[in-house]
Amino acid sequence: MAEHRSVEHRSVEHRSAEQRSTALRPPGLGAVTAVLGATALIGWHGSRFGNWIVDDAAITFAYARSIAEGHGPVLQPGAEPSEGFSNPSWLLLLTLGRLLGLFDHGRILGVPDYVVFPKALALVCCAGIVAACHYAAARVTSRPAVVTFVAGVLLAANPSFVIWSFSGLENALFALAVTWLAVVLFRAAVDGRLAAPGIAVIAGALAALAALTRPDGLIYALAYPLALLVLGERATLGASARSALLSSIAFAFPVGGYLGWRYLEFGHLLSLPAVAKNQELPEFADLARSGELVEYVGAPAGIAFAVLVGLVLSRPSAARTGMIPLLVTGLLAVGAYAMLKPDWMGELRFATPVWALGAPAGALAGAAALRQVGIRGRVVLSAILAVALALSGTLFASASEKFRAAPTVPMCVVAERFGRAFNGYADIAGIERGSLLLPDVGATALISRLRVVDLAGLTEPRIAEFWSNRQWTALRDHVYDELRPTFIHAHGVWGGRTGIVRDPRLDRDYALIRSTSEGSGDWVRRDAVSGPAELAELRAYARDEVARATAAAHGASLGHCGPTLRPGQLPTGG
Repeated sequence: MAEHRSVEHRSVEHRSAEQRSTALRPPGLGAVTAVLGATALIGWHGSRFGNWIVDDAAITFAYARSIAEGHGPVLQPGAEPSEGFSNPSWLLLLTLGRLLGLFDHGRILGVPDYVVFPKALALVCCAGIVAACHYAAARVTSRPAVVTFVAGVLLAANPSFVIWSFSGLENALFALAVTWLAVVLFRAAVDGRLAAPGIAVIAGALAALAALTRPDGLIYALAYPLALLVLGERATLGASARSALLSSIAFAFPVGGYLGWRYLEFGHLLSLPAVAKNQELPEFADLARSGELVEYVGAPAGIAFAVLVGLVLSRPSAARTGMIPLLVTGLLAVGAYAMLKPDWMGELRFATPVWALGAPAGALAGAAALRQVGIRGRVVLSAILAVALALSGTLFASASEKFRAAPTVPMCVVAERFGRAFNGYADIAGIERGSLLLPDVGATALISRLRVVDLAGLTEPRIAEFWSNRQWTALRDHVYDELRPTFIHAHGVWGGRTGIVRDPRLDRDYALIRSTSEGSGDWVRRDAVSGPAELAELRAYARDEVARATAAAHGASLGHCGPTLRPGQLPTGG
């Protein structure tokens, strides 16, 4: 028996050494073709949304500009420092792009670089995600290029993944960090090296990158310890415990350093968006929201995925060993999605890591399952998968077209409607040093020459606290008695829930310039205009120039808003 174990041990060592040596070889033509082909498909789907960038992304753009110009972490030069962003690693990339002249400077190949640069970064991240799929597949299948391409096609077909990856937000970078974390654990588990110190450090570092890209990325610090717990053996318990501690240190060093800087700089442990959104502690019932993920891809695809994974887990194999840490990371992604508050932006914005992990897991499980069954079984299984994927494709096509027709809060619509329009108001009224209170501050901060105040609280510490504690009376007192902004714009929940537009001080101190719907509109302080004639001029300008430019921006919501975004710009053609 001892001799048998010795032979088996030498066999495992030989296989592991052989696998590590092959890992050092450069990728072949098949791998490169699969990665580039799948990335091209993802990019093609992303191109269908044109130059669209969601306005929330422009908040980070504004901070990147301020930091690159030496003003520090402020929304606009001269404003008080605030952490109105929750994606420091993405902010770092944008700031570097600004410093290198690749972002927020002008055009690249005829397209504004505020569109090209973040979308190019996203495409590179998507290529990295597809490459991670090949890195995993090469260990457990003889046709890794095919598996990689299938996984890439699944990602390219998914509107939720593509839309938010190319939105200007950090989603693609976040998914890249989480995917590589899962794949590193996949390969380490297959090689029998999960408890190796090097793997522990890499896992901790990748989890830290995820945590510094989105706040919910903190959950991925659990991926490595959980994988050790599930796959560990009693004989290696001590080594696993030491590796888990090492991984935690690798995670805590950068994340703890950033949290320490945040506390010293701003006096709190959470970013302002997290404070304003008041993310509560999760409850067990929140896990029911994971059903939204199945609903999005379609029940047949969800069932097929579960069956494929079940087949792989039912038999001992390298694929099963690697699948376990991949699934552990995927379950953390699902849990993070379910525990976050529902997002109003649509298309499951917080589900990007779920799709990035689900595609390679499904492709790997499909390849393994097809190997396990006979010819007849392959025919039946292939037919079932074809039907499930066709149904998902129908859902995806509809979702993609619907979003393309009405994308979420385009940055350029905000730039035109609020940034440039209120610049025009300020010019007519002769206001040199004014302020503007509104909830859409991304592109507004890039264009407005007024001091922008965020009614939603994402960039304003005092208002963030009011939103967190639902102190609407205190918020209104702060606005009307302390801030006393020159201009106010309010709409939707930001005007209704806060009571800003129902407060009698609005009619007392402000004159309506333009009403867009019930309870929504633009107001100016009465003492900021010289008299009825100037107010009439403001209203005429709003009726003619602002309405025309806003309608044009909405009609071209997939377009861009000029080669550069600079303070003081007026409505297009105005």
